[in-house]
Amino acid sequence: MSQTHHLLVDGDRLIKRYVSWSRGEHLREWSVLRRVQARYPDLVPEPLEADLDAAPPTVTMGLLPGAALTGGLDADQQAALAASLRQLWSVPCADLPVRRDHPAAIHAVMTQRMAGLDLPGPAGEAAHAARSFLAGLRLGPAGSTVLGHADPNLANYLWDGQRIRIVDFEDAGRSDPEFELADLVEHLSARRADWTGFLAMFDLDGDRLRDARRLYAIFWLHMLRPGGRAERRNPPGSLDRQAERLLNLLH
Repeated sequence: MSQTHHLLVDGDRLIKRYVSWSRGEHLREWSVLRRVQARYPDLVPEPLEADLDAAPPTVTMGLLPGAALTGGLDADQQAALAASLRQLWSVPCADLPVRRDHPAAIHAVMTQRMAGLDLPGPAGEAAHAARSFLAGLRLGPAGSTVLGHADPNLANYLWDGQRIRIVDFEDAGRSDPEFELADLVEHLSARRADWTGFLAMFDLDGDRLRDARRLYAIFWLHMLRPGGRAERRNPPGSLDRQAERLLNLLH
């Protein structure tokens, strides 16, 4: 996977130096950190200073306690994650840009990338089913708007035994709960967790959540294809397991 930044720890400060910033990642992160920290000082890193016009730009923030979530989450961790997401979602965001890979964008991108994609074995069946789904998908407007994290790798959620804090807001912006949760539960890092009870903690549009999960399952099928960006970082058989997951979601 491409590395978008380098991190340097300086005492109790973390300096984030961006490797790429053509999408305004540094501007988006600095803006979101300041906004969230003003409302919930204990939820995200404290934004200390930024050199946004430098090449490369940097953002300096305070260090947070806790260790990254990994694998399966127990009931306490899931409850803490739900509480932290609710806080994040309550931060006003109407004037922010939409998150990276918002629903219309990821639908368009995956339609283009899956067209004519030839995959071996069960993945080929899943790719065919994905193309049919994408061709017929009509995503309507969301029922509610929230400040979306947009990078739900479990490594971006820090657990201190009681509280979960959230890091990495390069792609954050306006979103909706269903899309944010679909991004989370379909992420490869989250596959060992049972999310059934977690999802039940939220009042969601079930159809929109299901369609969003299907979109992200298609995204990961494409990422795990032979030569794909995620293939080398995951164990053998990951593509076939993703194909089975996608087919189950589509049926």
